[in-house]
Amino acid sequence: MLGLIVLAPLVAEYLMGNAPVTSISVVFVIALAPYGTGALLIREFARRTGRGWPTMMTLALAYGMIEEAYTTQTLWNPNWSGVRILDYGFIPALGIAAPWTLFMVGVHTVFSISVPIAVVEILAGSRRTTPWLGKVGFAVTGALFLAIVLLGTRVTMNRDGVASAPQLIGAGVVIAAIIAIGLSLGRRTALPTAGRAPSPWAAGALALVAGAVFVLLYAVDPTGLSPWLAKALPLPAWLSVVIYLALFVTVGTLIVRWSRRPGWSDAHRLALAGGAMLTYAWHSFPWKSIEPASPAEDLTSNAILTAGTVALLVVAALRLRHSSRPQHP
Repeated sequence: MLGLIVLAPLVAEYLMGNAPVTSISVVFVIALAPYGTGALLIREFARRTGRGWPTMMTLALAYGMIEEAYTTQTLWNPNWSGVRILDYGFIPALGIAAPWTLFMVGVHTVFSISVPIAVVEILAGSRRTTPWLGKVGFAVTGALFLAIVLLGTRVTMNRDGVASAPQLIGAGVVIAAIIAIGLSLGRRTALPTAGRAPSPWAAGALALVAGAVFVLLYAVDPTGLSPWLAKALPLPAWLSVVIYLALFVTVGTLIVRWSRRPGWSDAHRLALAGGAMLTYAWHSFPWKSIEPASPAEDLTSNAILTAGTVALLVVAALRLRHSSRPQHP
């Protein structure tokens, strides 16, 4: 439980490259509240109700919409953190930029919530799919998350005030629909399909390739977040949107099909999560830190977090290998 609360903000903000480890005392405390409680709440709800990864990932998408539409309002803020994030692919009628919105959808659904849950569950061993909280703990987590969302929204509205009432209402409708879809997925076990699941190495390779396409695609925007890629790949916004949608559909379809085949295991889940974490690790080096940091400080921070990621994945793999061995009396 505590591992998930800590790992979620570390992956979401630090491993991505948004902040150096030297700012951990401030940024981590701020990031700990929404990411930690959000990931734990989603995981506990799914496991307590007998649901699985389809529900968790759908609720992770809802989490991302809540954070970006309400608590930080980056979906509506054209000058968030001093960066013109909405210039690339801006849609005046909606007040959003399509590439940024899709980027945030993938960031939170996969990296911020699902990846930490997958890794910590592997480390939990035999308790992977069992609830970690009692009824009181679950209720307290839910109340804390709600309070954090309300407080964050109020602070952002007082400071920036960028979102209009129609935008907030529209976002609420979309979030409610996403949550309803997640709940409708239910507890049914999917029927197996023909063929064997590919090796975990293939799943990891898929995560690395898809992750590279995902992070490089948004780096072609003109905001200066990663200018060397922006100069190398000046894609029009509409093409980025098409590629993003195709990427989501392709990867989602492959994982759903593979996961229904005999032989699919925790090793595959760890491989997917590991590929995503390693994507964030290398991505942090060209990515521009949002928090102030010197080049040396930024480089050192990224190197430390990358080494820590590799070490954590090795520990998880060893834990998985040990738990899969037959136990002799």
